[in-house]
Amino acid sequence: MVNVTYIAADGTTTTVEGELFSNVMQTALDNDVAGIVGECGGSMMCATCHCYVDEAWQGKTGARNDGEDDMLDCAADEVKPTSRLSCQITLTPDLDGLVVHLPEAQY
Repeated sequence: MVNVTYIAADGTTTTVEGELFSNVMQTALDNDVAGIVGECGGSMMCATCHCYVDEAWQGKTGARNDGEDDMLDCAADEVKPTSRLSCQITLTPDLDGLVVHLPEAQY
């Protein structure tokens, strides 16, 4: 299991356990974390799982995948250098304790 902490735009913090090799989006959905919608189910066809990787973790989550920038252009909230589609962040043992911040809106 891998712990992931989601910080909502209002500062509310939720820490949950995710399955190894699942992803940040699916972990949020499985644990009813508000702020992640995941309309396309993780097929990178929308931006409703947009998140901001905490700067302390940015180097460990890797670079954006091919096509991720195109989808982030459709994000409802501001795209920042730490923006990622949470469906594209695979939970590995190195990401235990990962912190992501959620935007105000996903629509």
